[in-house]
Amino acid sequence: MDIQLEKKKGLRPKHFGYIALGLLVLFMGYQLIFASSVSTFRTDKEKLTIAQVTQGKFDDYITINGNVAPIATIYMDAYEGGRVSEKLIEEGAMVKKGDIILKLENMSLYEQILQSESNLALKQNDLRSTKLNFDSRLVEGKKSLATASTDLHRLQRNFEQNQSLFDDELISKEEYLKSKEDYELSKKQFEIVKMQTENDQELAETSLKGLDADLARMQKTLGMVYQRLDHLNVRAPADGQLGFLDAEIGQSISQGERIGQINVLTDYKIEANIDEHYIDRVQRDLTAVLERNGTDYPLRVRKVYPEVRNGRFKVDLVFTEDKPETIRTGQSYNIRLQLGESSEALLLPKGSFFQSTGGQWIFVVNSDGDEALQRNIRIGKQNSRYYEVLEGLQDGEKVITSNYDSFGEAEKIVLK
Repeated sequence: MDIQLEKKKGLRPKHFGYIALGLLVLFMGYQLIFASSVSTFRTDKEKLTIAQVTQGKFDDYITINGNVAPIATIYMDAYEGGRVSEKLIEEGAMVKKGDIILKLENMSLYEQILQSESNLALKQNDLRSTKLNFDSRLVEGKKSLATASTDLHRLQRNFEQNQSLFDDELISKEEYLKSKEDYELSKKQFEIVKMQTENDQELAETSLKGLDADLARMQKTLGMVYQRLDHLNVRAPADGQLGFLDAEIGQSISQGERIGQINVLTDYKIEANIDEHYIDRVQRDLTAVLERNGTDYPLRVRKVYPEVRNGRFKVDLVFTEDKPETIRTGQSYNIRLQLGESSEALLLPKGSFFQSTGGQWIFVVNSDGDEALQRNIRIGKQNSRYYEVLEGLQDGEKVITSNYDSFGEAEKIVLK
């Protein structure tokens, strides 16, 4: 009888071949399915801008555009309201401090001055009358005091004489007592007159001081009113150029209304607007350079305005040394603003790809130059020419830096 052999369990050598063949089929299927799913865009290489990533010195600066302005602008507001009666200086003219630019007239102010002058005259007359009354009263008081003093001495002498006679029993007691009473009465009257005279003098001094103070206040008030009258002459507050003047003859101007400005031209500043992206890095005393006709003119950031409008903020820069001889208000200049020290970095030339990717990724061209694949990158600082590459690229690699909007959702670019 034949003996039935049991089949051996486990993998045999031929099974390994089957497994390898199956894995190869699966891999090829994966490549056919998934590789074909990568979105591809085909374009001519000549239509693109391709740049090379290089290692080099990164200058941490930005280029900004600024306009020349006077170092200071002083606004002229009307201290007093009134009607323009005369216009002496036109816009654009050079003026000196104190020059009269406009003359105003204000009838109500004229009436107020007349009323103040009338009140002051009345007060002065009242003060004179009061002084005369006090002087007359003081004179009468002094006369009364002199009379009382004389009477007191005479009656005292008579009393002392009668006292001696009475002691010698040469006069009657009644006569003695009468002289004594007259003396004591005269003594009391003298004290009363003396006290009254002193009180009158003290009252006169106090009252006259108060009246003098009132008069001084009225004179000061009148002086202030006269000063208001002088303010009807609108004067230049400083040396400079009359920038604008919003006033015509016959025009009514309200108190406090802005009517013009003086541009101080002893020096100049440059006003520039900077993208809000740099607001945390721009601060006072940063240095900058203005290049003109091959000459560099150093600048310094004098003021940073914190308000952001339309995605930009404003700064003022001033010259620290010489300035262009032909500089004029309103001129526009390109300025290189230094944000930090220069350093070694991987440099990526700037391009419009940044608007499409925000600097998050870029298309990197392969070594053959026939296709480019999307790659994530990380960008640091930037200046007018380069981005500082922190991650994702290497020295010598080539990238597409032109705009990506036409690529759609493509992850691979085939270059023809």
